[in-house]
Amino acid sequence: MTYELRTYTATPGKMDALMARFRDHTINLFIEHNMKSLGYWTPVGSPEVLIYLLEHDGDPKANWKAFGTDQRWIDTKAASETEGSLTAKIEAVLLEATDLYPLAEAK
Repeated sequence: MTYELRTYTATPGKMDALMARFRDHTINLFIEHNMKSLGYWTPVGSPEVLIYLLEHDGDPKANWKAFGTDQRWIDTKAASETEGSLTAKIEAVLLEATDLYPLAEAK
């Protein structure tokens, strides 16, 4: 299983819109494209940053390609960004589990 840690820095003033897009659209589309959300966080003292962890079933590149070409995502992204991008920066790191500590069963 491959995991992915993603960090989004929202464009100033657009964190609420970014969170709404995830809540109302993105998370459900992830599920359809073999990406399971394991958790979402905002760092203490950094309210314009969103960090989340995904679990990929299958190839992460293929999952993202299918997600990125899904017309529902294309339409959602366009509608949410009529006044500019919601993100100023996106960072992603693919992760493989080690045997140092057992992973908790995700709910």
